[in-house]
Amino acid sequence: MSPRHARVLLVSFGVAAAVDLVSLAVGFTPGHLVAKPLLMPLLAAHAVVRRGPRLLVAALLCGWGGDVLLLSDADPAFLVGMASFAAGHVCYLLLFRRPDAPHRPPHVRGPSAWLGGAYVLALVVTVTLLWPDLPAGLRVPVAGYSLLLTAMAAASTRFGPVAGAGGALFLLSDTLIATGVADWPQLPRPDFWIMLTYAAAQFLLVSGVQGTLGAHTAARAAYGEMRSTTP
Repeated sequence: MSPRHARVLLVSFGVAAAVDLVSLAVGFTPGHLVAKPLLMPLLAAHAVVRRGPRLLVAALLCGWGGDVLLLSDADPAFLVGMASFAAGHVCYLLLFRRPDAPHRPPHVRGPSAWLGGAYVLALVVTVTLLWPDLPAGLRVPVAGYSLLLTAMAAASTRFGPVAGAGGALFLLSDTLIATGVADWPQLPRPDFWIMLTYAAAQFLLVSGVQGTLGAHTAARAAYGEMRSTTP
């Protein structure tokens, strides 16, 4: 498929996201029920057309599974949906840690270590504060999921600031969900903020991964061409 198809799919994702967010903002439930399940398939199709890594596509489809399951208010659906998102985070982690992934330049390894420490601190503080207010049956699953999510967010920085911002927003989005489960005070229209940060997170992760891998591949090709023409 041509780059035009990729743009059409990306614009379609943007339109579906806008419909979903407006529906949540005005309380139009049917619009949310129709638009939300379209988001990740459109973004995954865009990644396929752009010849993105299979693990990236798999992560998005796992997100789609979680999106659909979380449309239900039933506790079993919430747990299975969380498991589907967890599988997506595993896909992202494998992608970020694959052998041919870009390596951080030496001058950013120090700041990256500090950022990793900040993520660990955020995980410990968040789980500690949420733990007493979570339903007993969800405490261990939420803690385990939070560990996996935080690891993904920290690892996403390996693919540059765009992907790193996506990982951070994913962490924020799911933290908003967890505070709702713990029955903490919420912002007006909490589902709007959850979906806004989630859709932005997945878009930034896709953009960051594709942009970084594209630049990395181009640099390797240029280096190979230079080596082949050097006497």
